[in-house]
Amino acid sequence: MLQTTIEMDKAAMILKLLGDKTRLTMVKILDNHDCCVCEFVEIFKTSQPSISQHLRKLRDVGLVREERRGQWIFYSINKTSDYYAFMQQILQQLPDQDHKLKELEENGTRITCC
Repeated sequence: MLQTTIEMDKAAMILKLLGDKTRLTMVKILDNHDCCVCEFVEIFKTSQPSISQHLRKLRDVGLVREERRGQWIFYSINKTSDYYAFMQQILQQLPDQDHKLKELEENGTRITCC
């Protein structure tokens, strides 16, 4: 397997972004599932502007991408990012977060925007 390295300042930037528990959890969820802002609002019990700010930071460095579906925007991991391999090594060490989406489904609040 080809191992790519990234510059120290880029690695520090990624680690700083992922050092926030909310963003780290978002990225772990997005690694397996596309989500919209409203789902993250439900998961984290926080405001839509706060969630959008977290997603903007991740999007601005290319860790996540957005896709418009009708009037809604869904987010996913940007697997073509130069930092994806580095981020994957981190995400593989973390516990699965699928239970958070299952809770939304059980509460009837998964993808409430669609």
